[in-house]
Amino acid sequence: MLKNPDTKYRPFITPVDLPDRRWPSRRLTAAPRWLSTDLRDGNQALANPMGSERKQRFYDMLVAIGFKEIEVAFPSASQTEFDFVRHLIDENRIPEDVTIQVLTQSRRDLIARTFEALDGARHATVHLYNATAPLFRRVVFGMDRPEIVALAVSGVTAMLDESLKRPQTDWTFQYSPETFCFTEPDFALEICERVLDVWQPTPQRPVILNLPATVEVAMPNVYADQIEWFCRNISRRDSVIVSVHPHNDRGTGVAAAEQALLAGADRIEGCLFGNGERTGNVDLVTLALNLYTQGIDPGLSFPAMREIVGTVESCIGLPVHPRHPYAGELVHTAFSGSHQDAIRKGFAAHERRNDGIWEMPYLPIDPADIGETYEAVIRVNSQSGKGGVAWVIEQDRGMRLPKRLQADFSAHVQALADGTGRELEAADIWACFESRYLPRLADRFMLVDHEERGAAGRRLFVGRVAVDGAVRSISGHGNGLISGVVAALEAAGGPSLDVVDYQEHAISRGADAQAAAYVECRTADGRAVFGVGIDPDVATASVRAVLSAANRTCA
Repeated sequence: MLKNPDTKYRPFITPVDLPDRRWPSRRLTAAPRWLSTDLRDGNQALANPMGSERKQRFYDMLVAIGFKEIEVAFPSASQTEFDFVRHLIDENRIPEDVTIQVLTQSRRDLIARTFEALDGARHATVHLYNATAPLFRRVVFGMDRPEIVALAVSGVTAMLDESLKRPQTDWTFQYSPETFCFTEPDFALEICERVLDVWQPTPQRPVILNLPATVEVAMPNVYADQIEWFCRNISRRDSVIVSVHPHNDRGTGVAAAEQALLAGADRIEGCLFGNGERTGNVDLVTLALNLYTQGIDPGLSFPAMREIVGTVESCIGLPVHPRHPYAGELVHTAFSGSHQDAIRKGFAAHERRNDGIWEMPYLPIDPADIGETYEAVIRVNSQSGKGGVAWVIEQDRGMRLPKRLQADFSAHVQALADGTGRELEAADIWACFESRYLPRLADRFMLVDHEERGAAGRRLFVGRVAVDGAVRSISGHGNGLISGVVAALEAAGGPSLDVVDYQEHAISRGADAQAAAYVECRTADGRAVFGVGIDPDVATASVRAVLSAANRTCA
């Protein structure tokens, strides 16, 4: 390895001169045409390529998602690939509104075999490619420009001849100047023009010119310039569907695809979750859901993302990263305390607004739109704060803790998380809450039963309470139930408490509804103690909350 390895690399400099480029000021307003290449490009990148059963499962999923164009095979490459195409046609597995696509190299025998595989299809796209970049011309093929053009013209002529033998099929032709992104722009344009001369497309019967970023060699804005230049200069533009096939070598495949659409491209080729050679093809899931966040219907649907992820993983044998955009199991999850607090407040505001508009801190898309639940949006570990703990308690148990109680409880959860060194599940958090605030056998004060007497403003609380295990009758006057309980406890030798906050709410509705009551009290020495009571009767829940606070003074 060189001491300074940067000295052996030369930057890619495109000869495109586009000072009046228009794509940066445009915005996307509609979805492109989509082509899934999972069953062909994605499959050839697997250490263990899919067999017919796995390809069929993947294909069925792509149809269910809404893909209308699917590249299914390279039928001249192997008998397995050929047989899969025949299976789809012979078993009538292709919906009327779906077009299958296949790939071929520019050789007459391979092209004939490709059309043989498609015999009897209602609609089909045949995709021919040959590499055009100077590096490939020089190193791989040993051909000059005219020879590369002749190779393409020979192939597309053979395609036209084969299609005329099968007029019952609605044929679409596609040509790719492979390695377009590092081919001289004038040569890419020249070879595509010679292809159009053979095919003679019309607006009623357009052809597809696919312009791949076969290997990312520059920033995505450079690719966008190349696409805009090509779209401006290709003849018969109204008879051409400009397609792009970005790879992800620089990690900018999604950006390159989006900017290519701004630059004039009509169609995107890629794979679900970005599978493909090297760092992969462009990720169609991310591209489609990016459109959702901009208020654009992508024309693809992901109503059960976990099922889609599971199918893809089982078919291709590769995992989807837990932080993968939109689809990873952790992408809708917040562990950070500040993030959790913002999300919890966002959900509360969303419920109050009730206007159908999704505006949520840290969640660009509603997890429910892709079949995810809200339970795992906030998860608790040692990085979490009071907002996250309160969210989990509310989602799991329906309890809306007052803000100061949240802070008190979160300190105990923090200690538990630090002690265990792991993420806490809802059951862990509830067990901690029960042990801290709800009745325990070791508590000093335990309610047996109670009643109220007297007129408003001068109420008498009378109750039977187990004090240190012995049941005693206690009573106390107050202007309401809570003050009466406090007075009764103090008269029975319990702590002196000053109630500074009281809140209650229903946990559920109907015959099985319960009430939750929360009190914050100040002890004689100025300590804050909190109590919680749960009971079907709201008055009893309130009494239990005061006794809970009294027990906390002994903790």
